[in-house]
Amino acid sequence: MSDNPPLEELRSKVSSGEIDTVLVCLVDMQGRLMGKRFHAQNFLDSAHEETHCCNYLLATDLEMATPDGYRATSWEAGYGDYVMKPDLSTLRPMPWLEGTVMVLCDILDHHTHAPVPHSPREVLKAQIARAEALGLTPMMATELEFFLFEQSFDQIRTGGFRDLTPISGYNEDYHILQTTKEEHVMRPLRNHLFAAGIPVENTKGEAEAGQEELNIRYSDALACADHHTIAKHATKEIAHQQGHAASFLPKWHHDRVGSASHVHLSLWRGEEAAFFDGDAAHGLSELGRQFCAGMIKYAPDYTFFLAPYVNSYKRFMKGTFAPTKTVWSVDNRTAGFRLCGEGTKAVRMECRIGGSDINPYLAQAALIAAGMKGVEDKLQLTPPTAGDLYENADAGEIPRTLRDAVETLRGSAMLRDAMGDWVVDHYTRCAEWEQEEFDRVVTDWEIARGFEKA
Repeated sequence: MSDNPPLEELRSKVSSGEIDTVLVCLVDMQGRLMGKRFHAQNFLDSAHEETHCCNYLLATDLEMATPDGYRATSWEAGYGDYVMKPDLSTLRPMPWLEGTVMVLCDILDHHTHAPVPHSPREVLKAQIARAEALGLTPMMATELEFFLFEQSFDQIRTGGFRDLTPISGYNEDYHILQTTKEEHVMRPLRNHLFAAGIPVENTKGEAEAGQEELNIRYSDALACADHHTIAKHATKEIAHQQGHAASFLPKWHHDRVGSASHVHLSLWRGEEAAFFDGDAAHGLSELGRQFCAGMIKYAPDYTFFLAPYVNSYKRFMKGTFAPTKTVWSVDNRTAGFRLCGEGTKAVRMECRIGGSDINPYLAQAALIAAGMKGVEDKLQLTPPTAGDLYENADAGEIPRTLRDAVETLRGSAMLRDAMGDWVVDHYTRCAEWEQEEFDRVVTDWEIARGFEKA
């Protein structure tokens, strides 16, 4: 049998009866965990090498529908299998689930065992490799914002998703008293995630009633995406265990502030912070300036990867801390990109465009792709902007609708060169389908507005 240390540790815990279930998971296009629950002994006997899944899992929407138009799979092609190859370095306990561990899988072609290029984990790995070819390591951290509601998912669904009641009655940004009332959810979330090997830093109240933020320590880009995905999954499960719903919908009510997922990013060269130059303006090195110039220049190209649904674009409103402009500023939360850690070795750029609904693998891959293009082309970073960027008429605009973002994605020569036509076309179809599904539905707003008055 394998002498792999994580596997041997698991073998010991299975033998003692401490562990009986292994979640074998892939990450789908929406950033969700999909997979199977294995009896732990069967996983040790064979499934730790590989198992299989239907290839439609990387060609569905949020409802698990099977849209047409994908070259990767279809009814005509018969919906075959992918290989799920466990990455044993991701094997970890799920302390909020009794007797359970989980492992993330890479997705391989069933016939060739080659990586599936549009698998989110593979999309990110390809961009990390571009940086590593230059001796650089992308280091990233994400912030997870979400809302907690008094009701459970089941209660909200059976109620038609109406009359939603946040867990608190007022803005709880940094509010210790109100967040104390929510510790029956947030304390086990922090502790269980930490026990699962997720380097949780803190939680806090955010700038709306019932809104929370979970912060995880920076790490290499792949680990960052893994941590984000597991943490988001855990948040929903642990809230459910306490009788509450946790929602990562970016804009659940037009009168409420939306939820974001800000991404902090820098490059390292070995143990050195490659973004830092103590003699440069703001402490940002020439390499850092080129990388950031690429992220900013190509932000419209990759906005879909930061805002993948129709609802995502409802968040981009002035005066809500959600950006509308593709410019950078120094420690200014009205800009799409905010320089943090000015003048220190922790100098980094925070991309504030992404909503709470991002797939972190795709979002991080897009940011790295744009940044590396900036390095390759030695782009010059424009001076920082200041003041209220919402009112800056000269600043570049973030695409304001999914329809606009589909077209910038489709026409992006940068992303096609970085990710390949196959990947761009796959996710363009994903975006098209989302828009098509919305366009065919009559909304409550339309009926209330025009039923009598039209």
